[in-house]
Amino acid sequence: MNDQPAPTDSPRSNVAEFSVSEISFAVKRTIEDRFDRVRIRGEVSGWRGPHSSGHAYFTLKDEKARIDAVIWRGAFSKLSFLPEEGLEVIATGKLTTYPGSSKYQVVIDNIEPAGAGALMALLEERRRKLAAEGLFAEERKQLLPYMPRVIGVVTSPTGAVIRDIMHRINDRFPLHVIVWPVRVQGDTCGAEVANAIRGFNALDGSQGIARPDVLIVARGGGSLEDLWGFNEEAVVRAAAESMIPLVSAVGHETDWTLIDHAADVRAPTPTGAAEIAVPVRAELEAHVAQLGARLKSGIGRLADRKRDALRAASRALPAPDGLLAMPRQNFDNLERRLAQGLGTNVTAKRSAYALAAGRLNPNRLAALADRDRRSLERFERDLPRALRRVADRKGEALKLRASRLTISGIDRQRRLGSDRLGELSARLFRALDLRLTDARNTLDQKGRLLKTLSYESVLDRGFSLVRDDKDQPVKRASGVKKGATLTIEFAGRERVGVVATEGSGSTPPKPKKKPPQQGDLF
Repeated sequence: MNDQPAPTDSPRSNVAEFSVSEISFAVKRTIEDRFDRVRIRGEVSGWRGPHSSGHAYFTLKDEKARIDAVIWRGAFSKLSFLPEEGLEVIATGKLTTYPGSSKYQVVIDNIEPAGAGALMALLEERRRKLAAEGLFAEERKQLLPYMPRVIGVVTSPTGAVIRDIMHRINDRFPLHVIVWPVRVQGDTCGAEVANAIRGFNALDGSQGIARPDVLIVARGGGSLEDLWGFNEEAVVRAAAESMIPLVSAVGHETDWTLIDHAADVRAPTPTGAAEIAVPVRAELEAHVAQLGARLKSGIGRLADRKRDALRAASRALPAPDGLLAMPRQNFDNLERRLAQGLGTNVTAKRSAYALAAGRLNPNRLAALADRDRRSLERFERDLPRALRRVADRKGEALKLRASRLTISGIDRQRRLGSDRLGELSARLFRALDLRLTDARNTLDQKGRLLKTLSYESVLDRGFSLVRDDKDQPVKRASGVKKGATLTIEFAGRERVGVVATEGSGSTPPKPKKKPPQQGDLF
């Protein structure tokens, strides 16, 4: 018996069936047709920057709802403004869905901050970040040269700013000005200004373009949005890295941008930047003329003072004859004393010579010889007594030492000597063994070397030695005569006697010429 219930036919519904993909793509087409392009205002949430693929994923939200957002890689590279976490923005793009997760999202083409408040918040956040890196530090700022030769200006070539700067420079101090044209407003403003600053710093004068001594980045006044390109991070970093002193003249007196903090000097206006960069030539010329007049007057006064001092010193000097009178008198006095001294010296030397000659006479020499002879005889008489006294003293000392040499002392010295002798004998035998071992090794080495270099080793390799009747080696065939008795020695000292059938004067027989064969070349 079957316990399962019998199948029953269920009623068929009139509602059409759709697959999941069909429903998902239908919803996608409906949303894209209904919302082609939209502008959405909201707060950026979950911002992590671009993905490794180059796409950026985040969320836009307000107080009641949120929507996923994506910026494809191609659109992200063209953005003039990058979103930041918590910033309120206005995003422009296309509303669509993602069938893979049943979510809808907005694909953003452009994004901009929502109002001046958001821009100010972003500006303050960026200022704190760059200040923390030390880009605004005072110790990084450079001094401007007092008299630059070339000035580089980064600004628009068609605006009133460049005309004001050129007019002010020509009025104050005409010099060479190089203009790097850039856009001072718009999406590409920041990149162009940064590239211009780095381009001026890259000049070295080798391409016919002089390297500027001062840079001026200038723009007229405008709103915060108009000046936003000079607040970009790339511009601030380029200004901070510039090796050329940089003057920032962006906006009017009350306008402030981030490049003003990174520049070496901030000017209130572009015209003020020109006044800061160059001095007034007329004032310099007047100052130089004044200094020249003061220098000329000072040199004249100095010459007059030195001339008066020279005259006073010349009046205090004595006449030339007075200066030479005393040395001339001293010279005459020394001349007279020299003649007298020479005569006195000759007389003293003659007297000393006569005294020495008087002492050298035969009687004096005989007396000296007799005195030395008597002294020698006295020493001869006293010598035996002195020798006997020395011998007695030495004998007493010998007896004293003999009395100290007892039998026990002699035995102790004998034992010490015997031990010392045994030790020395052992050392001698060890030294002899080492010496004999070294000599034996040296002898063995020399024996092996002698055997290697001897003629017997040559004979062992298959050669033979020819000796004459006097048992002397024969080195050349020219020394062998016909009929001479020769001895040939082989390895193992085996010898064989032979008789030379030809001498050195005989001509060896010519070899018979072989008849030509077929195929030989002539």
